Amino acid sequence: MRRSALTSTLTFYLPLWAFLVLLLFPFYWMLVTAVRPNKELYNLSLNQLWTSHPTLQHFQKLLFATHFAPWLQNTMLIALGATVLALSCAVFAAYAVQRLRFRGSGVIGVAIFLSYLVPPVILFIPLARIINELGLWDRPAALILTYPTFLIPFATWLLMGYFKSIPVELEDCARIDGATRVQVLRHILLPLALPGILSALIFSFTLSWNEYLYALVFLSSTGSKTIPVGLATELITGDVFQWGPLMAGALLGSVPVALIYSFFVEHYVAGLTGALKE
Repeated sequence: MRRSALTSTLTFYLPLWAFLVLLLFPFYWMLVTAVRPNKELYNLSLNQLWTSHPTLQHFQKLLFATHFAPWLQNTMLIALGATVLALSCAVFAAYAVQRLRFRGSGVIGVAIFLSYLVPPVILFIPLARIINELGLWDRPAALILTYPTFLIPFATWLLMGYFKSIPVELEDCARIDGATRVQVLRHILLPLALPGILSALIFSFTLSWNEYLYALVFLSSTGSKTIPVGLATELITGDVFQWGPLMAGALLGSVPVALIYSFFVEHYVAGLTGALKE
């Protein structure tokens, strides 16, 4: 029993704790830096992993001396809008490709996934022209309409695999009883595919929340920026990095995503491992 416990500790618990420490260390570093006074922050002779005089001055400067509140509001609005739009299109696209089985559906499914592999840096120039023609420059709607260009392909591909794992006999029974395809999708497939939908939701929300390139190009005024762009452009002046407010902003900006993962982590894992067993 002792040998079994020792083996379990060395092969499972020790690597698990090491991975956990490695994973959480950046958040610990952000927290320590955010509460460290400036006189200790730039004194390299002190212990950089701990502070003896924690302070909230960096949080106060971030919340009251910058536009962090508008940045947070813009980021939340853009992430939610782009996620809802992407999932609405992905659900119908995945159902059509996987269940209707029209000619060329397999090729379209592969093409949808291949479009996800196109680097976003290639698309932002033509998308910038479209946004300018629509008069949406420097507005959150510009990002809400452009983010689905890279969210829909992956979400569609993920939901295609999930719909495929749901037995088609359930849909056939409902169709025999007189249900339409829309009713089947609404009352049968969507409830069963909820873990997959939540997985696509978390993925889409996270990418929209952390996206930097499109937000940097399409949003220019200070009050309309998102958190990643606002922290990088407003708290870095020349070669001066305001590390305290930067780390405070990074810490506060990561909280919503961390909360979403903590609440839906079980559904997220289920969505990536499959649906029902036939």
